[in-house]
Amino acid sequence: MRQQPHASGTSRKTAVRATALVGSAAMVVLALQNGAATAAPTHPLGATALPLSVTVRATALESAQQHAGAAARELGLGAKEKLVVRDVVKDADGTVHTRYERTYAGLPVLGGDLVTHVAKNGSLKGVSKAAKARISVPTITAAVSPASAKKAAVKAAGTAKTTASTSRKVVWAAGAKPVLAYESVVKGVQHDGTPSELHVITDAQTGKKIYSYQGIDTGTGTSQYSGTVTLGTTASASGGYDLTDGGRGGHKTYDLNGGTSGTGTLFHDADDVWGDGTVSNRQTAAVDAAYGAAVTWDFYKSAFNRNGIAGDGKAAYSRVHYGNAYVNAFWDDSCFCMTYGDGTNNADPLTSLDVAGHEMSHGLTAATAKLNYSKESGGLNEATSDIFGTSVEFFANNSSDVGDYLIGEKIDINGDGTPLRYMDKPSKDGGSADYWSRTVGRLDVHYSSGVANHFFYLLSEGSGAKTINGVSYNSPTYDGSTVTGIGRAKADQIWFKALSTYFTSTTNYAGARTGTLQAAADLYGSGSAEYNAVAAAWKAVNVK
Repeated sequence: MRQQPHASGTSRKTAVRATALVGSAAMVVLALQNGAATAAPTHPLGATALPLSVTVRATALESAQQHAGAAARELGLGAKEKLVVRDVVKDADGTVHTRYERTYAGLPVLGGDLVTHVAKNGSLKGVSKAAKARISVPTITAAVSPASAKKAAVKAAGTAKTTASTSRKVVWAAGAKPVLAYESVVKGVQHDGTPSELHVITDAQTGKKIYSYQGIDTGTGTSQYSGTVTLGTTASASGGYDLTDGGRGGHKTYDLNGGTSGTGTLFHDADDVWGDGTVSNRQTAAVDAAYGAAVTWDFYKSAFNRNGIAGDGKAAYSRVHYGNAYVNAFWDDSCFCMTYGDGTNNADPLTSLDVAGHEMSHGLTAATAKLNYSKESGGLNEATSDIFGTSVEFFANNSSDVGDYLIGEKIDINGDGTPLRYMDKPSKDGGSADYWSRTVGRLDVHYSSGVANHFFYLLSEGSGAKTINGVSYNSPTYDGSTVTGIGRAKADQIWFKALSTYFTSTTNYAGARTGTLQAAADLYGSGSAEYNAVAAAWKAVNVK
């Protein structure tokens, strides 16, 4: 489903009716006036997000929830619908973006999320909705039992091992017409050893499968390439040091020691000198994981004034040495954690810098747009992690692992020295899409992500042949056009702005174009060079 275009303006009547939406905005403004937040980097239109302290953010969320009922009425939602606040973002120009989930007759509405955009003066600038259709179903009485839905979901999961399954009644609003449905979650183990958390949506009246997506977000990378690095550690009360980064939300790094569940054992060291750069030392993988988490935290803070993954000052945690010769890494939102395998023959732990940035950025997406991990929205989810994982690598400015637009370039998973993915020409990996087509959503999300990865590269660096940090690129365009890049820093700002304030759970490529154009207009002005570059880059990957 396409994301509803952002309204460019509202009538006087709409502006007056929107006054009920201003409660949370006023609370944030008051807190900021009291010095609870610091200034954000300056953009021409002041549309970058201000950093909120943990206390101010919590107060803003509470205030927004108190006004949620009035907001629902003013937005014209039905009597059975309620809004549940998930996030509040305030821009430097006073605009407040409030992200909501919806319920209908007490049931969660999947694909019903929306974001309101309220100007400093209280006028409603627009609403970004995951679903265009009005939320309503004829009945909330199901013809299919929860047990039947769960049984069908377990069969659909096809996992090597099933450990648990649950089922709940919901309203599915991500399709053309809202329907009463069951969301069944099947947990287990995939055939490659990756944990599975498959969400299966079935029609509650017919039992027919409507949709499914994987709740475990996976990625790949390398390790032992960052050289000697500085780590955040904490002195232990019993003596020695723990691998707990007190300066970055208390991020902890654990040793699973071949296990596949739990947290394992917190890494501890007597002299605060960790690892030796070799795989035989169990601390080495922990050093890379902890370093990657620290640099990613610092990148978010420096680039976006974001205080941690969820913006609440709290850190995720990392687990290394997962399973036996597990060749992957993954983010799990249910534990708010990152997990890394040790690679083929347990010789190459997947704890490199770009992998850490990639995995933590899955958590960022879960805390903001919550892009469904399937079809085009899933491709955008994966691309977001590739985009920010790449930017983390550039931000680190580490001579042992220089920034590039290659994903997993050091893992040699193909056995011939080639990267896992290429952002300048995604199809070079043999499976990713360079350009959008009607069938791109049928691809695995790691391949449908190619369209957005290509867009980001073109927006950052432009088309044609060039060499960056010693790596040669040659990026083509769908229509043979020439695209001039605006630089990665501005491209980062535009993507983050769109992700955090305009994308929703169902955003597809058409919606991503709408959202990034609006973000560029907010940050740099409609018709600016940056705005025009966004339009040109999307056209160059056949998203119009």
